[in-house]
Amino acid sequence: MVDPGELHSLKALALMGGCRGPVWLSSQSLGQTLALSPQTASRRLKALEARRLIDRAIRPDGQYVTITAEGEEVLRHEYAEYLRIFGEGAGGYTLTGSVIGGLGEGRYYMSLEPYRTQFRALLGFEPFPGTLNLRLSSASRDVKKKVDGLDWTRIRGFVQENRTFGEARVLPCRIREIPCAIIVPGRTHYPDDVIEIISPRELRKELNLSDGDLVTVEVASD
Repeated sequence: MVDPGELHSLKALALMGGCRGPVWLSSQSLGQTLALSPQTASRRLKALEARRLIDRAIRPDGQYVTITAEGEEVLRHEYAEYLRIFGEGAGGYTLTGSVIGGLGEGRYYMSLEPYRTQFRALLGFEPFPGTLNLRLSSASRDVKKKVDGLDWTRIRGFVQENRTFGEARVLPCRIREIPCAIIVPGRTHYPDDVIEIISPRELRKELNLSDGDLVTVEVASD
């Protein structure tokens, strides 16, 4: 969890243009922006760098700071929270989790045509063969209980080559404006704090994700 002071500093860096590319600053200039001493501002920068939320390049004329993908994800989560509070027609839920490795089963099941036919008809997209697995943060585990009560879509099971494949349920969602869906098989080997995401795109490659990276999932409430 990001310290409120560090989050405030990250927002200030983003307003300076840190999400678009390296921005020049000094501890003194950042301190003036945040109404902090240069020493405190320097500690904030070091803390953000240690969390991999920013990259810093120290040069003779000062330091150049860029907000990393992890830092952007923290800001996106904050943005989504404010949208829920102040957005016009605010609603929906936000789930945040860290990327984890899967069991490798998703790739096989997503390749089965009877499932793919239903995904195309019910979700409007054909999923990439594989799932993105997220371990939810402690705060999102309570939100997931509310998400579980929404109107999910049923994916029917079938029999193929004398083998029975079970049903599942899916719920549309978005990750950074990419259409996705949470999928819950009828029988799952994952604990309650892990969700599986399907999407028409290879999310790990598309979003440059590695294990441990934070991802925000937006779910509409209606």
